[in-house]
Amino acid sequence: MTARPGTAVVTVAHGRHDHLDRQRESLAASTTRFDHVVVAMDDLVLAAAEWCSAALPATPLGLPLAAARNRGAEVALARGATTLVFLDVDCLVSPTLLEGYAAAVADEPATVWSGPVTYLDPPPAEGYDLTDLPRLDDPHPARPAPEPGVRVHDADPDLFWSLSFACSADAWRRTGGFCEDYVGYGGEDTDFARVVVGAGLDLGWVGAARAFHQWHPVSRPPVEHVADIVRNAEVFRGRWGATPMLGWLQAFEERGLVRREGGRWVVA
Repeated sequence: MTARPGTAVVTVAHGRHDHLDRQRESLAASTTRFDHVVVAMDDLVLAAAEWCSAALPATPLGLPLAAARNRGAEVALARGATTLVFLDVDCLVSPTLLEGYAAAVADEPATVWSGPVTYLDPPPAEGYDLTDLPRLDDPHPARPAPEPGVRVHDADPDLFWSLSFACSADAWRRTGGFCEDYVGYGGEDTDFARVVVGAGLDLGWVGAARAFHQWHPVSRPPVEHVADIVRNAEVFRGRWGATPMLGWLQAFEERGLVRREGGRWVVA
């Protein structure tokens, strides 16, 4: 029996099959070996794929994003992973992303690492040319973006996002994973960052781990997720005494979609 690699990539998905196919293609060009753990959420087509590792149903409140990431980590650890890399289904990877994360985790296993993410323009008719991704590198300006070879420590927990991050197996166990009180869109990644700091771990950014977010239509603010965001903001407030996602909540308020009742937000 062939031993599995020490680096595992966890991707959770509902639909977006074309994006997942492109992600798998980009991962195949990686400079280091890896085990890909794919968790389907309310997706019978994906769950039937021989390479899909686990599947979860939808809940009455929505997709179990937090629980699906935890399930993916559970599978990866059971297979012997020592480094966990979490990727959003929309993310393509540079060939050296996994190598960059694995090196950072090996050097500083008590840090949870994030990497710069470039948001791509719509692809041409033939799709993205994966060999051309380095030329398109232009990380999101609202997050740290160290150059390759540079690592940043003591990062702001409020700037953590779950698009692309990595940690050691021990660090993951110390956090306990994502809080599964969060269901659907929003809040669970900011919560996780606070849990990381509370567990005595550091947050950092590693320039070698560069990812590229595939274009898809979005709403600004994300009105289709208003119920999730309001509910998850209240979960966060109950756990941390502060309200996250204020920019979105205030934009919803301007549109008459939500209102304030005392210290909490409710759907109008």
